[in-house]
This record gives sequence, structure tokens and C-alpha cells, in this order.
Amino acid sequence: MLGSGHSQKENHIMSLSSQETEKTDILQGWFWRQQADWSREPSAREVLLLAFITTATFFCVVCTVTSYPSLIDNFGDSSAYMSIASAIRRWNFQDVLVKQFWGLPYAMAATSWLTRVSDRTALLIVSFTSSIVTVIFAWRLWGGWVAGFFAIMNFDWMQRSALGGSEPLFMALLLGSFLAVRRERWLWASALAALATVVRPLGIFALVGIALALLLQGRYRTLITATLIGLVVGVLYAFPLLRLFGDPLATVHSYQGSGQSDPWLFGLPFYAIVKGTILYPAPFTNLILAFGWIGFVSAGVVVMAKSARFHAYAKTHVVEVAFAIPYLLLICSYNSPYWARGSFPRFAIPVIPFVLISLDRWLPKDRRLLWTAAIVSGGLGAVSALGVANIVALVHRG
Repeated sequence: MLGSGHSQKENHIMSLSSQETEKTDILQGWFWRQQADWSREPSAREVLLLAFITTATFFCVVCTVTSYPSLIDNFGDSSAYMSIASAIRRWNFQDVLVKQFWGLPYAMAATSWLTRVSDRTALLIVSFTSSIVTVIFAWRLWGGWVAGFFAIMNFDWMQRSALGGSEPLFMALLLGSFLAVRRERWLWASALAALATVVRPLGIFALVGIALALLLQGRYRTLITATLIGLVVGVLYAFPLLRLFGDPLATVHSYQGSGQSDPWLFGLPFYAIVKGTILYPAPFTNLILAFGWIGFVSAGVVVMAKSARFHAYAKTHVVEVAFAIPYLLLICSYNSPYWARGSFPRFAIPVIPFVLISLDRWLPKDRRLLWTAAIVSGGLGAVSALGVANIVALVHRG
């Protein structure tokens, strides 16, 4: 009897142990499923939500500190773009300073004319809509990780998406051109690349890439038609400049001499960056940000040069790489000591996807990181736009 009772007790203990083991296995299985879920590639919807959360955080931080319209008016080239857009709508260019390319002002003027909104609102509509389109195109081209990191990691991208700038429109047209190439819609690709070029001039490398790809494939008739499309867009852009200012390349020539020590727009790689760092002192935070991006992009270039995987990518995506490689070289060689270092994070925006592709194996692929970074980056991007010194001064006054 005692032996029987002892055996029953042992069986009960073993049953409890088995249940505990089963519970532990279930918990461990749940944990690993959660880990696997967080490492799953973000969907298009999630990437869009990341972009919206980043912009919403940016907006909320700015509005707690200052007037949002006032910041737009005093940010970057916004006032210059609004001035040109207004002149285009009225077709009155008296006292207009020719500097920025007019692709964005044309889009703003069309938006303002169609919707009857102000030039400032048109700038925001074009910039934010283009930013969202860019993120969608990036997801279609390179997947969720590249699109997700692209949407949240660059303060200049956030600022120009939320406050206005030419980069979002340029990127939407450029990535649209890449998508058209992948679908072999070459004429659409040429038109979009040409439109990107009148927004920012280095879009010309996408047109060169299209011509090179068609030439390698022996599609000469398509090459001629695509070239004609690019030329038509260029002529339509240059003709008003010729009539108004006597120089069809007035916006191109406006880039020369801006903070440069010699007439050449591009020089030795990194020379102007080093020279500008010595000649123009900057806050420590600005130096960390700029050289962080310089280091990040340089690491990507080194991997591009050595990686067999990237070499295989280059063979199958000729247009994209034909744009990225010379673009990378020129932003490192921009011959303006005043702008070369401080504006490097902004200049790097179009090649961030290619750097992310090359560094793919080292990316921390955890969606929790993306969501945390979206909120943190949105707030820090707003602080950067407002200026750390201005924030400190406002806090002291408060």
C-alpha cells in the first residue's frame, strides 16, 4: 500500500513536471515566434505608417516650439521656391533671382493654380506627397528594409518632406524612372528622368544610364526616341530662361561661384570637405552628423567596390548603378568648401538606398528598432531644423 501511494505521488509529480515543461516549451515557442515576427520584412503599409509617424512627430515638436508657417518661410530654399512659383503663375519675373532649378516651382505653380491654395501650401503638398510616393517606390524597388530605413534615418529628408524642398519631388521622379526601366517602359523612364533633371541637375546621370542600357541591348530605335524625349523636356525648360534672362543655362550657371574658391564646380574628392571644416567652424553636433554621414556613405562605397553581390546587382540594374556611381563621386568632389561638408547629408539622399543595399548584411533587421527610430528621428529632425542653440535659448526664456 505504501509503495502504491509512493508511486502515485511520483506519477503526480512527473505529471506536474511534464505540464511545466509543456508550458515552458509553449512560452519559448511564443517568444521565438515573436522574435521571428519582429524580424519579418516591413510591408508597404508598415513603411508608410513609419513615414507618417516620423512626420507627425516632427510636426508636433515644431509646433510646441514655434509657428510652423514661420519655420517654413525661413527654412532652406523654401522662400526662394515660393518666389519663383509666384513669378511663374503671374509670368512676371521682375526682381527674381535665378538660382535654384525651376522643376519644383513649376510643380508648385501648377498645384496652386489647380487648387487655389497659397504658394506655401502648394510647396508642402508637392513635397509631402512626393515623399510618400518615394517611400512607396523604394519599397517596390528594394523591399521593406531599405524603404523603412530610408524613410526614417536622414534628418534632411524629413525636413524637406515636412517643410518643403526639391529632394522629395526629385526622388519621386527618379525612382519612378527606375521602376519604369525595370518594367522596360523605356520612354516613360526617359520622360521621368528628364523631369527629375529639371528639378535637380544630377538627374542627368539617370538619362545617361538609360542611354547606356539601351545601347548595350542594341535597342537603337528606342534609344533615339528616348533621347528625343529628354531633349524635348530640356528645350522646353531652357527656352523660357533664354527669353527671360538671355541664358538657357541660367540655373546651371547659378551654381558656379557659390562659396567656391575657383571656377570649377567639382574638384578632388573630399578636398573641399576638409578645407571647409578648417575654414568654417561649426557646432560639434553638426560635425558629428556630417562626418557620420560621410563615414556611412564611404563605408557603402568600399563595400560596393569589393562585394560580388553588388557587382551582380550592377549587371542586372545598369541604369540605377550608372546613376549612383557618378553621383557618389560628384557629391564627394563638390568644390564648395562652405557647403561640401554641412550639406553632405542632404546631397547623399538619392544614394542612401544603394548604400543600404551594399550594407544589407550589417543592417539591424528588427522592426522594433524601426518604430523606435521613427519617433526618435522625427523629434531630433525637428530639433535640427529649429537649431539646438535656438531650442536652448527658448528654454532659457521660458
